[in-house]
Amino acid sequence: MKKAFTMIELVFVIAVIGILSAVAIPKLAPIVGSAHTVKGKATLSSVRGAIATEKQKLLLQGIFGGITKLRNGSTGVFTKFVYKKNDGTSTTGSNVLEYDVQSCTGRSGCWHTDDGITYDFYKTASKKCTFKLVNNRFKDETTGGCTDLTQ
Repeated sequence: MKKAFTMIELVFVIAVIGILSAVAIPKLAPIVGSAHTVKGKATLSSVRGAIATEKQKLLLQGIFGGITKLRNGSTGVFTKFVYKKNDGTSTTGSNVLEYDVQSCTGRSGCWHTDDGITYDFYKTASKKCTFKLVNNRFKDETTGGCTDLTQ
């Protein structure tokens, strides 16, 4: 006599798993969106802190030209500070963040820039928040504001 599951037992287990997944998956979708927002908020906070720190470092060195970009032509989004020296020439400074943020478009939770000055954060594939480096500050340029990221 062999011990095994019967076909009815297997069908019953598959049906129970199907019911559980039908209940759980709709509950998880909003959590994924919230996770992308939290990730964007953390990155935004880190970038703003890095800008403030770099600006103070430049002032202590006697450099008053200001930060002009947060990217120096590489594939990442926030790579290195680019700033103007007192004589008007541009130079590359330290890393903006300790970790690399890859550029992507149209995907939830992604940052993208073309020029190192204007940045888009995609909350969803079609909804984005726009930030711009203006006067050594990373300002929200989104129409109506992007309050869930900036608060």
